[in-house]
Amino acid sequence: MDPIFHMLSSAPEPVAPFSHAVEKDGWVFVTGQMPTDPDDDSLPLPDGVEAQTRRVMDNLIIVLSEVGLGLEHVLSVRAFLTEFQRDYEVMNTTYASYFPGDRRPARTCVGVTGLARDALVEIDLIAKR
Repeated sequence: MDPIFHMLSSAPEPVAPFSHAVEKDGWVFVTGQMPTDPDDDSLPLPDGVEAQTRRVMDNLIIVLSEVGLGLEHVLSVRAFLTEFQRDYEVMNTTYASYFPGDRRPARTCVGVTGLARDALVEIDLIAKR
């Protein structure tokens, strides 16, 4: 089966040349989502890492939903923070509220020097159909 390259009208407009998700053999690789408004990406980003993490997670849910999946299908997550020491704890608390305590995906979280649109957080994930 050839890969499926998903470009989704309800998800936020990509900030670079990529698909929202790519699927192959039931594996779905969701591109890192930014804290942009899915209805108007020209709006300013939310203030603070908590609000940005919520927007990123909600954007990930939009992408997953459009391909017929949910957070229960997520197996692995990568999170990127521009202010790691300052924002790690708040991002973790916000992120954890989206997953039941007994079903949390594997995860990597790293500090980076910058993200598109000067975002504080970006998160990508891998899900299995």
